[in-house]
Formats: sequence, structure tokens, C-alpha cells
Amino acid sequence: MSVTWNDNQPIYRQLKERVIAMVLDGELKPGDALPSVRQVAAEYQLNPLTVSRAYQELVEETLVEKRRGLGMFVTEGAPQKLLASERERFLQDEWPAMVERIRRLGIDMKTLLQAIDKGDN
Repeated sequence: MSVTWNDNQPIYRQLKERVIAMVLDGELKPGDALPSVRQVAAEYQLNPLTVSRAYQELVEETLVEKRRGLGMFVTEGAPQKLLASERERFLQDEWPAMVERIRRLGIDMKTLLQAIDKGDN
């Protein structure tokens, strides 16, 4: 599988965000093992240290735990913790800019709701 990395953000952060998305999407559940550092490094043609750094940040945020000799595993409560923090980040960082753009473009609530409904189909 080929992946395109964004030059505006370090690869380890992008990899970390991919794991977070997998947890939020239910692809990785509490107790599930993450792919090994070597496996991810080989699959995405990355330096193993880059993968290790992404995984280490997830450990520091207690989203995954290191089990000696076994690997990395998603912690219990990780999806709920991520959902709460991602919602907070969205409301504080992303939503205000979106609201400003909506106002600037003069888009009304009815049009927004219609756009949301179209996306659900």
C-alpha cells in the first residue's frame, strides 16, 4: 500500500494520527495489538525510529501500552478518551475558523443542513 505523506507535518505525527483515526473508527479496539514497529516501517518504507516515536507518544498519552516481549496494545478507555479530546480540539481549534468562513460566505443554516444530509446518502 502506498501512502502519501504531508510535507507540512512530521511523519511520526501523521502516523500517530492514523493510529488515532483507526481507534476512533473502531478498526483498533481496546486490547488489540498494534502492528509491530518493524512491520509498519517496512510497509510504509519508514525509519523504525520514526514509527517508534509515534508509538511512544501514544504510550505517553496512555492510549496504548507497551507489553514487554509482546508489543503495543490499545488501552481500555482509549476510544472514549480520544473522542473527548478530539471533540474538544475540534470545538476550540477548528470550529471557530469554520464558523468565520460560513459567515463570510453567507451560508445559512438550511443550506448547511442540506449539505450534511447529502453527505449521509
